[in-house]
Amino acid sequence: MARHSSDPTSTPKAESLRSQDVYPHQSDIVERNIHALLRRQQQEERQRSLQDKIADAVTKFTGSMPFVYLHLLLFGAWIAINLGWLPLPKFDPSFVILAMVASVEAIFLSTFVLITQNRMTALADKRANLDLQISLLAEHEITRLLKLVAGIAERTGMDLAQVPEL
Repeated sequence: MARHSSDPTSTPKAESLRSQDVYPHQSDIVERNIHALLRRQQQEERQRSLQDKIADAVTKFTGSMPFVYLHLLLFGAWIAINLGWLPLPKFDPSFVILAMVASVEAIFLSTFVLITQNRMTALADKRANLDLQISLLAEHEITRLLKLVAGIAERTGMDLAQVPEL
């Protein structure tokens, strides 16, 4: 439908209002919520214990390619020396010490990984709880809106049972 110049809604101010968001403060609300989430994440980061920070750092490093390269270098050199491939004195010809070192390392690495996973699980549980709260709030608000729409339909004489989209 074309707007005519005599149409009061075709003024520049009306056009400007139409081009704005129906809820002009909605972007402010979204921005406020994003900042609140960022502040919460920063607060949780500051509240992490030193042990958690160490466990996360160790887990992050051990889950990287530099860690793999370091092990290839160290274990490769250990094996090469003790097989006599390098002109250095053998210090673990039966590889018993190597097996013990690898076992102890595996124990500590698995412990660090478990610590990190436990912390991540607790964080995921918090997020799931927050998601549930948001879902319940949204359900409540939608129910209120449906009641409002039903009331408006009733006042206008609209029979909602006759509207297939609803």
